[in-house]
Amino acid sequence: MFTGIIEEVGTVEETASGVLRIQARNILEDTKLGDSIAINGVDLTVAEMDGGTFKANVMPETYRRSNLGELKRGDAVNLERSVRPMDRLSGHIVRGVVEGTATIQSVEPEGDAIIVRLRTPAELLRFMVIKGPIAIDGASLTIIDKTADSFAVSLVQYTQEHTNLLRKKPGDSVNIETDIIARYVEALFPDLGSGRL
Repeated sequence: MFTGIIEEVGTVEETASGVLRIQARNILEDTKLGDSIAINGVDLTVAEMDGGTFKANVMPETYRRSNLGELKRGDAVNLERSVRPMDRLSGHIVRGVVEGTATIQSVEPEGDAIIVRLRTPAELLRFMVIKGPIAIDGASLTIIDKTADSFAVSLVQYTQEHTNLLRKKPGDSVNIETDIIARYVEALFPDLGSGRL
């Protein structure tokens, strides 16, 4: 489990079929083999560590649901270690299980904030509500607007400075993880949205 509070922005060192090697500094200080690290919001297992890099294996299902297959050497990625029992839950409950991607439509300043609008499929939008949580490339954010085919978030200065999100531009894809509580409600009450209740 993760919080969506990005600890470090790392750099892609290697991408190969089923392999991702990331350069990082701080995040490796007390990391050991077998630990979970979310890379752009995807929970991956540390399979190898070598100096200032770590390697994770990536399954075909992960490539299908995320933007990890689009990464190339030199790309910036958001990194977060999994939560320990004594940690504060500062963001929201993030599982590190990416459900799909969204495409950035626009990036607009609003005072000190930046408003990012993203287009995503209806099957993900249905689990989003205004003022509800969303994880974008692993960063815990709050939805401020929603339309039939898009949603928007506001990036505060800290998020602008401590994530890879402002390095993205319109047309780029990002990983999306919706609110797990909304998914549980639908699983428990499948007729809720159908009008049959």
